[in-house]
Amino acid sequence: MPNSQTIIIGLCNPKSPANVGSVMRAAGCYQAQAIRYTGVRFARSAQYHTDTKDIKSKISLTHVDELLADLPRDMTVVCVELVEGATPLPAFVHPERALYVFGPEDGSIPQEMIDHASHVVYIPTIGCMNLAATVNVLLYDRLAKSGLHIAHAARIKSSRDTNNRLKVKS
Repeated sequence: MPNSQTIIIGLCNPKSPANVGSVMRAAGCYQAQAIRYTGVRFARSAQYHTDTKDIKSKISLTHVDELLADLPRDMTVVCVELVEGATPLPAFVHPERALYVFGPEDGSIPQEMIDHASHVVYIPTIGCMNLAATVNVLLYDRLAKSGLHIAHAARIKSSRDTNNRLKVKS
């Protein structure tokens, strides 16, 4: 993402270390700058954290009492949730600087956060996805709509697993 872009992921009281580990991986893949989370459930289970790419050494994972505390004034709050009246993700235009807020695996974003948000979007699936899948889809949508020029051959070579040397026959 260009430097003027800022992506912060906000997690409301996540419970699953596997999902938070997968959110960390997505944050690394899509160049988010930070992840904030509230609540105590994740801290209790953090020893089982599954950050397979050691993203925590590159992106901060910070417990906060309030997701909105100490944000730069120009950050746009975007809640991602199945909410009546929400904008479908395919029609959403992503702001340059955003805090994307996601609810817990077994609940919803608090109404007060929805009321405070500049935008509320939903992913038009049948049924709900899990937390990590939702973060991945949202971040991919942002990348796909960004118009960012990517040198695809170089990106593939630098991003693939060391055991992957596959090629498409010409």
